[in-house]
Amino acid sequence: MKMLSAISPSLRYLTALALIAAAALPFLTDNMFIINLAVLMLIAIIFSSAWNLLACSGQGSLGHAAFFGIGAYASTLVAVALGITPFITIFIGAGVAAVIGILIGLTCVRLKEWFLAMVTFGFAIIVQTLVVSVLAPMTGGWDGIPSPRLISPAIPGYQLIEYYAILAITIAIIIAIWYIMRSKAGLAFLAIRENETEARAAGINPVRYRLLAFALSAFIAGIAGALQIHHIGYITPELFGVDNSFWPITFVILGGLGTIAGPVIGTVVLTVIWEGLKETGMTFARYVIIGIILILTIIFLPKGLVSLPERVREWKEKRERKRSVIEEFSSDIE
Repeated sequence: MKMLSAISPSLRYLTALALIAAAALPFLTDNMFIINLAVLMLIAIIFSSAWNLLACSGQGSLGHAAFFGIGAYASTLVAVALGITPFITIFIGAGVAAVIGILIGLTCVRLKEWFLAMVTFGFAIIVQTLVVSVLAPMTGGWDGIPSPRLISPAIPGYQLIEYYAILAITIAIIIAIWYIMRSKAGLAFLAIRENETEARAAGINPVRYRLLAFALSAFIAGIAGALQIHHIGYITPELFGVDNSFWPITFVILGGLGTIAGPVIGTVVLTVIWEGLKETGMTFARYVIIGIILILTIIFLPKGLVSLPERVREWKEKRERKRSVIEEFSSDIE
């Protein structure tokens, strides 16, 4: 409760409601499609939160699918080769993604904004090319390879066990990011994002902290990738696709860039809308509708859906002030 006290009351209630709903979901439905969708949604929340953490340091990435896929492949290959449980290898895979992230950061962390974003975009393409060519004997090329399940299907109720395991990991990562952003490192991230010159004057080393943000973001993205593949049970190079790099950006912008709740809200809302439109039989029209939603959000809610309660409150207060002025004016006339 102490941790939630720093959050606005409306978001505090929404957070509690979301946790209750997530925990109660398997008791509310036995539809495995919904459970599976919820699992993929939780993984997307982790991935989006990873991208958002990087953005908090003033950096952008258009190729975060690279770290998503590296974590997935590293975890799968280690699990297959050594027979280790995926609960351990997902963190090994994430560690590999973090190391690669540090190496990329060392070469381009001094780049600004979209220059860095384009480098990461190109890196994702390079990694995908290597996976389907040079590393094909290990990765299976475009055909892919089987990946051990997070929970063995031989265990009764393995789907529900897997759901709660991924839910617990998701909550733990969100809490970890919350603490990171309120630590000295988090404050340094924000200072660099707002004004790098003033941050330097305050004794903050932008290169070091940007590199730290890159490593943390790559690590969390690697966890997300490993979880998704161990949930599905099969891995292919499609993980490095452009869509996997752009979805977390879309989720974060819709929900609220630079906020803890933004990736969660954006992922849930957009996934529900996307799947709802899919159920109606829409195909390409879904992209048009999602695009319109994003445009309207950027225009009318530039801080994302997370700012909606505040905007509604401001609108009500403005309306009340206007009403009081009219009533005062009318009384003066009388």
